Amino acid sequence: MRGVLAGAAILATAGIAAAQEETSVTISFVSVNDIDRMGESRDGRGGVARLAAVLEAERAENPNTFLIHAGDTISPCLLCGFDQGAHMIALFNELDPAVFVPGNHEFDFGQEVYLERAGEATFPLLAANLRTADGQPLPGHEDGRLVEVDGVTIGFFGLITATTAEVSSPGDLQFADEVETAQAQAAALREAGADIVVAVAHTGFETDLEMLRGGVADLLLTGHDHDLRVMYDGRAAMVESSSQADYVVVTHLDVTVEIDGDEREVSWRPRFEIVDSATVEPNAEIAGLVAGYEEELSAALDVEIGDTAIALDSRRASVRSMETAIGNVITDAMRAATDADVALTNGGGIRADRTYDPGTTLTRRDVFSELPFGNATVLVTISGEDLKAALEHGYSRLPEPAGSFAQISGMSVVVDPSEAPGARVQEVTVGGEPLDPNATYRLATNDFLLRGGDGYGMLANGETLVDAAAGQLMASQVIDYIAANGGIGEMTVGERIVVQE
Repeated sequence: MRGVLAGAAILATAGIAAAQEETSVTISFVSVNDIDRMGESRDGRGGVARLAAVLEAERAENPNTFLIHAGDTISPCLLCGFDQGAHMIALFNELDPAVFVPGNHEFDFGQEVYLERAGEATFPLLAANLRTADGQPLPGHEDGRLVEVDGVTIGFFGLITATTAEVSSPGDLQFADEVETAQAQAAALREAGADIVVAVAHTGFETDLEMLRGGVADLLLTGHDHDLRVMYDGRAAMVESSSQADYVVVTHLDVTVEIDGDEREVSWRPRFEIVDSATVEPNAEIAGLVAGYEEELSAALDVEIGDTAIALDSRRASVRSMETAIGNVITDAMRAATDADVALTNGGGIRADRTYDPGTTLTRRDVFSELPFGNATVLVTISGEDLKAALEHGYSRLPEPAGSFAQISGMSVVVDPSEAPGARVQEVTVGGEPLDPNATYRLATNDFLLRGGDGYGMLANGETLVDAAAGQLMASQVIDYIAANGGIGEMTVGERIVVQE
């Protein structure tokens, strides 16, 4: 286990006297994940001020309360495109998390920006499976740490999804296997004296289940899937708190430590409380800070750009699994702005997760909410063969929703999900003509995909005509497109992407 706890901060466990026969304590964990929206939603849920109110109430009831953040906070929010997430770090500095684990979206603006944000944080950063190119922990990051609470020693370690290398922009950072790292960290923490091991992980559900069933930690506080989930198998517990602090799970561990000479026996049971943040009053101080940030945005963003004649649906499940009107508008704008033959963007980059009724007046804020990553539109030449490979990849996970799902313009496809991935695209037409695998096409896409994000490495096979440095902001192109067309007119949806049953 040598080196497993590199950089760990270990707090002394003095105070557990040999004569002590029994220690009982309740330890509470307020866990949050995937919160990049500082304000509340239209239905009065979520946001940092309401999270702060939940936390304040728990800390008042039990001083042994830890705020745990399982990642994704500096992107993809509305203001993040302007300040690259600095305001979210500043707000969480006020809340004083005990543990923060970076998520994949922490690297959306690149490695350098993440390290700048990490340097602004006043709270502990844990990431045991994250390393620099030469195999060292990132500056200011720890693998794990021990914390003593009233005679009970808690061991924390952090994990980030290894898919970050594909779905974000971490540069040359290295990501070790999550489960293997978890096993090593848990063993090292227990050897170092941990009574309770808590894994804080920004990892997918299948990885979470593997860790839960493998018993690598007593408590797994996780993120990444945006699920509201509580699981307990009698041996270990797993919690995920939805997203945006709409619902906040508070996990109470009632821990008993019995000491008989040199023998130390630890037992615990969990109690779970799911707090609907709509039921609490926002913390006034944090709400004031949020309002200040919101005011900075309003002058630039609350500008009307046109009405939509049709319903728009940017809900997560829709944009990641089917053709949508909003996906059509976005890709049409990209294609028009670059004079491209075709355009393609990933459904996972469309983020507001809402619907718009016909007649809704759209604003700049709406567009930046849908496209918060600050991506630029790039223009490349690509062979018909590589274009078809990109479409195969985009529809490879149907019928399951996937961030890599391709929203398209200038072409139409017929997809058969019953076929094996890689052989699902049955027909492709470009400009009304069958796709020629030997022809060259001008493709507008976003800079994230051109870098190989979401698995689109084939897009870099062609020649780049307009790179990210020269490209325009996607959101600005969409705003200009809507304004130039006097809004969004009638549109047929379902003819570009035909999914066979």
